[in-house]
Amino acid sequence: MKLLDKDGAQRIAAKVMALTKADECRVSISGSRKGNVRYARNSVSTAGLVEDTQLSVSVAFGKRQGTAQINEFDDKSLEKAVRRAEEVARLAPENPEFMPAIGKQDFKPSGTFNANANAFTPEYRAEVAFQSIDAARKKGLVAAGFFSDSTGFECIANSNGVFGYQELASLNFTVTTRTEDGRGSGWVNRAAYDPNGFDARAASDIAIEKALRSVEAKALEPGRYTVVLEPSASSDMLNFMFGAFDARQADEGRSFLSKKGGGNRLGDRLFDEKVNVWADPWDAGAPVLPWDAQSMMARRRTDLIKNGQVASLDYDRYWAQKTGKPASADHGNIIMGGGSKSTEQLVAETKKGILVTRTWYIRMVDPQSLLLTGLTRDGTFYIENGKIKHPIKNFRFNESPVVMLNNIDELGKPMLIGDASSRFRMMIPAMRVRDFNFTSLSDAV
Repeated sequence: MKLLDKDGAQRIAAKVMALTKADECRVSISGSRKGNVRYARNSVSTAGLVEDTQLSVSVAFGKRQGTAQINEFDDKSLEKAVRRAEEVARLAPENPEFMPAIGKQDFKPSGTFNANANAFTPEYRAEVAFQSIDAARKKGLVAAGFFSDSTGFECIANSNGVFGYQELASLNFTVTTRTEDGRGSGWVNRAAYDPNGFDARAASDIAIEKALRSVEAKALEPGRYTVVLEPSASSDMLNFMFGAFDARQADEGRSFLSKKGGGNRLGDRLFDEKVNVWADPWDAGAPVLPWDAQSMMARRRTDLIKNGQVASLDYDRYWAQKTGKPASADHGNIIMGGGSKSTEQLVAETKKGILVTRTWYIRMVDPQSLLLTGLTRDGTFYIENGKIKHPIKNFRFNESPVVMLNNIDELGKPMLIGDASSRFRMMIPAMRVRDFNFTSLSDAV
């Protein structure tokens, strides 16, 4: 079916809520038109367009809750979904942490949709692939990439008067470029809301340059080094950390924000004073929906870290009620303040160090200290006197983002990160960090 406008979504939500005799009802409707093109070894391998609209209805009898989902919207299908949700709710055990549907919220619109999204066509995707492949071929390199775009809407409603509707559009692009013999590899990732602000060839040129420069990598002894981390290199590590700003985890002793002897570390200075992190649904660089889809609470601008100090923790409605604290919606985005310098400028001001393009295969070692392990890849270089001297073999690292954010020399310009594995939209700066801990070498490129 075609994507629903605001009036159409509201009519369907109201119809669903009128069908149930449960104590409460919550409805979520989402629709999307997602296109993609994938290529490998300089040839397009797949391309597609998927259109779908789905509805989720959740009802509750007391503390018993049931949910059903459909993607058909005729009257018979809507009623069938409601009855199924009611059946599940009657069979379900009582949830001791159940929270009733929230009351009416005020949702201030955010800039998640760009009118230029009508440019997302098969021809546009084909041109993205051509620009990237053509640039690689001209340098005798091999490219493998994936471009995806999405336009759609999200709608939420409940029987207490909550209603929200907003359109969305975005794109994501990633490409790995390698030499024919596989000894050199470069990688780049880009995300955007406006297709007119995305340049596939310019992005691909970065991966091409890294591939050409990373041939003949030399082994460097593992140890602690000053590093220049590109935004994509630190974002996955930081994602582990920001996902742990949960008050319940901290209060129950399960996170790095737990205080010895009980309680949490809200208000403690745990990071360098240059570190400032906040969430803002209306940020022009990384806008997200003005509501939390799960709780249906309105989002707000929130400081997580202020001048190195833990400024807030996340309280879901149950834990907020239990501890007598204000509840908070999940954030949707994470923005880390920085400066105006590019990665290249940070390199130029580094006497000796290592430039890291990307980190990969990151795993948790110790939740209490947030110690992580992972690998560098797709372009790791030795810096001397402000210049890239030569490529180096990749490392395994054992490092905590908490320690990393205590060893900051300088922060660069923040950049939108398009990692689909992240639970947040992220704006992260390039950064120069002291004493980053590399523990062993890796032969992978």
